[in-house]
Amino acid sequence: MAFHVVLRPVGRRFAFAAPLMVAAAVARAQSADIQFKRSSLTIVAGGRDLKFEVDLATNDAERSHGLMFRKQLGAYEGMLFDFHQEMPVSFWMKNTLIPLDMVFIAADGTVKHVHANAVPLSTDSIPSRYPVRAVLEINGGSAALLGIKPGDKVKHPIFGNA
Repeated sequence: MAFHVVLRPVGRRFAFAAPLMVAAAVARAQSADIQFKRSSLTIVAGGRDLKFEVDLATNDAERSHGLMFRKQLGAYEGMLFDFHQEMPVSFWMKNTLIPLDMVFIAADGTVKHVHANAVPLSTDSIPSRYPVRAVLEINGGSAALLGIKPGDKVKHPIFGNA
């Protein structure tokens, strides 16, 4: 969806029509309706088990909303986006207020790609590079800090390995 700001001359000044503000208010109101289920997952990285508590985004509405407007995320918290089958996916950070690492995960739980420190509020596309079943979003910088990299394994019921 694209929104534009329209300038209208009013005497010697301009008045702004602000559809972006309206869109943001609508998105915030809709977010109150979404109740994410919580789940635990483990990433096996460098011989260590890293346990996370995650919100699950399993349908279009949940995936579209994601972590938008969230002001903070705990050190071992995140959101797991489940696409139910492997496919190329792409994310952006529109209306996302905190930097995130995106961990792209194959159907067998193997980490395929890590995009570090996605820029808050950016509309730049962040592609998966490979077909993936799921994407885990965690705090920006956490993947490097914890040693999460391609080839690591994610254990969770959606991958059939938990």
